[in-house]
Amino acid sequence: MPNDHDILHALFEAALKAALPDGKFDGCLPGKPKGRTIVLGAGKASARMAAVFEEAWAGAGGRCQGLVVTRYGHAVPTQSIEIVEAAHPVPDEAGLEAAKRILALAQEAGPDDLVVCLMSGGASALLSLPAEGVTLADKQALNRALLKSGAPIGEMNLVRKSLSAIKGGRLAVAAARAQLVTYLISDVPGDDPASIGSGPTIPERVDPEVALAILRRYGIDVPSHIVGAIRSNAVTEPVEGGAVHMLATPKMALDAAAAKARELGLNALVLGDALEGEAREMGRVMAGIAHSALMHGEPARAPCVLLSGGETTVTVRGQGRGGRNAEFLLSLALSLKGEGGVSAIACDTDGIDGSEDNAGAWFDSGLFESARAKGIDLAAHLETNDAYTAFAQLDRLVVTGPTLTNVNDFRCILIRP
Repeated sequence: MPNDHDILHALFEAALKAALPDGKFDGCLPGKPKGRTIVLGAGKASARMAAVFEEAWAGAGGRCQGLVVTRYGHAVPTQSIEIVEAAHPVPDEAGLEAAKRILALAQEAGPDDLVVCLMSGGASALLSLPAEGVTLADKQALNRALLKSGAPIGEMNLVRKSLSAIKGGRLAVAAARAQLVTYLISDVPGDDPASIGSGPTIPERVDPEVALAILRRYGIDVPSHIVGAIRSNAVTEPVEGGAVHMLATPKMALDAAAAKARELGLNALVLGDALEGEAREMGRVMAGIAHSALMHGEPARAPCVLLSGGETTVTVRGQGRGGRNAEFLLSLALSLKGEGGVSAIACDTDGIDGSEDNAGAWFDSGLFESARAKGIDLAAHLETNDAYTAFAQLDRLVVTGPTLTNVNDFRCILIRP
């Protein structure tokens, strides 16, 4: 059997492959319209989605045009769909201009046209078009506060869409005269279409007071004009959102990793695809489950892997270089106290753990010996949210570059007797 490092990385690769849009449009393409096919999209996976859709559409005898915005460094070559890059997680002017153009293209679509919307994680920041009375600087400041607050992604996106002129179904309103089809790659717990990229084409009526309550809950103070904008930006008119197709989900990625594990002779248990909470607390909980599997064969008998997905959060306390997956992994390792027979990997499937250049990290039973040899205080690194630095010094970062997909976090604990 391969070593721990190779097994962990092979399972991560299997998960990534399953999360790509390649081949996923087969069987779910709409009929060709009398008029134009206009492709619009946003997210970390949107450029790859556009390229794959373009090829599938051409194979069906169709032509298309359009505009998709993705994160810097995530563009891919396309034939007729324009790809624009912008900032994530804090919006910038490039994203603002792209959002204006995308909204205008939707508004121009007529009754004979087909609007295809490609959405994936990251669209909330990339497709940033503030509501009336709100500036880009306002949204940038609010995004920074939300990212540091420890709020779960669903609550962050609810606040974001409450201040958007394009999200929360508002793009569907703009394209109401045309036929609309939406394709999604999910990065949210539960795969709620309204939460993926803040649901630009998913009509949703949200009480503005809910968004204001979230801000209060996390101690985020906003100026009075922001409060007024949230209250006056509610979606009130009914609109049809069109057909929705889910191309890839966290569960698909975890199931692919489980299948690969079984090929390698390992028992595989998927603990869940929507686990949320503080990263370091999740690490402690998973350490207890791993210990039980090692000692008692429950909930899975070794040799086995425990797989999970979802999105943890980090409440920033220190000034270190972190990332939620690295923080989870360091907490897991410390909680296991060097217990033999356990190794693990934790990565963001988009290739970026927070704002660093790594997807995540991994460790095996040699972690503590290596740390002692280099004089690295792992507990101190966790306390200051500096897990990235610790794993970098120990040569245990996982660096993939842009993966061109995004189905949220991938966590795998390998247990051998």
